[in-house]
Amino acid sequence: MDYDKIIAEAEREYAAEFARIDSIVLENQKKVLDAFISCRVSARHFAPSTGYGYGDDGRDKLSELFAAVFHTEAALASPHFASGTHTISCALFGILMPGDKVLSLTGRPYDTLASVIYGKGIGSLADFGITFECTALSGGKIDDKAVKKALAANKYDALYIQRSPGYERRKGLSTADIKEAVSLCRQYTEAPIIVDNCYGEFAETLEPSDVGADLVLGSLIKNPGGALAPTGGYAAGKKALIKRIEGRLTAPGIGAEIGSYEHSYRNFYQGLFVAPHTVAQARKGGLLAAAVMEKLGYAVFPPANDPTGDIVRVIDFEDKDKMIRFCQAVQAASPVDAFALPVPWDMPGYEDQVIMAAGTFVQGSSIELSADAPVRPPYSLYLQGGITYEHTKIALARCLRAFCEQ
Repeated sequence: MDYDKIIAEAEREYAAEFARIDSIVLENQKKVLDAFISCRVSARHFAPSTGYGYGDDGRDKLSELFAAVFHTEAALASPHFASGTHTISCALFGILMPGDKVLSLTGRPYDTLASVIYGKGIGSLADFGITFECTALSGGKIDDKAVKKALAANKYDALYIQRSPGYERRKGLSTADIKEAVSLCRQYTEAPIIVDNCYGEFAETLEPSDVGADLVLGSLIKNPGGALAPTGGYAAGKKALIKRIEGRLTAPGIGAEIGSYEHSYRNFYQGLFVAPHTVAQARKGGLLAAAVMEKLGYAVFPPANDPTGDIVRVIDFEDKDKMIRFCQAVQAASPVDAFALPVPWDMPGYEDQVIMAAGTFVQGSSIELSADAPVRPPYSLYLQGGITYEHTKIALARCLRAFCEQ
């Protein structure tokens, strides 16, 4: 089979959508550039610090910059957030108090947050008497009727929205979806609306913070790190909420006054600057993969003709061995550790074994081309990232040859 021909056909068929993604990049790049200029970023802000980090201008300016990009009162962007899950955990523990009640509008949060929220005897939210209720999605969308019923019957101290599907078979929520949910919730409550924005940054010209969300959270080794940030996470939103999170990341009463980083901050700044372009490369690669896999008879979600609110595409294999083989083919087409053979393993924070192809420059970086999946029916593989469209295009052709030959 001529896979290069199939890929070329997909590119021609979706030329208009590729052009639409490019138009989003231009607007987002202008927004980020304007933030850098207005925040007066200087080379001195890249300098490292040690010890307590008193007077660390690079640390403080980075948070100011994220607030400017996300149009929020304040932000906390830090290399000391170990992951997106850690960032969200710090936010929830910082904002919530014992006895508080939270409503998730997007069902049960994904696997790694389950222990944070529901774990027993491990210092979870549940252990502190914090209740986390959920309304199930309907057709992959927020169920307005279920949300209305819950809000009319209960008083909640916070509302939670997960933008990306996690390991569910749905597409990422758009900012239009989130705007509708915010409008609905404001008819019943003024409780803070928190959005897990992982995988969604710069996918559109607006962010959840532009459409009414009080707090947005994410990881720097996903979209906003531009594949350059080596670690970290961010929280952006209302100043009062950010102050609470600062106290959880370090200590109450100290907050963001301390925190050193003995390596240059340059990669965090430069990563944010190139993030709009990098995200577009990943989205175009995901679109190409969706179109090609559909041509080969596989179900993809969301389908190629349906724009998604994040960088994730789900490929249904309906067969454990096929899913594993394709995941291994992705690893073999990676620039780092191409010789490694990923196999299912008991990954921390997940209920099922997980297989993960991530031949990335930054370990586990989801903005770089990677694929992963829980090993459970219907054996759907979650493909995301791609620093350059060209790499995804080349890797896809190699994956198909290796996969089909096996």
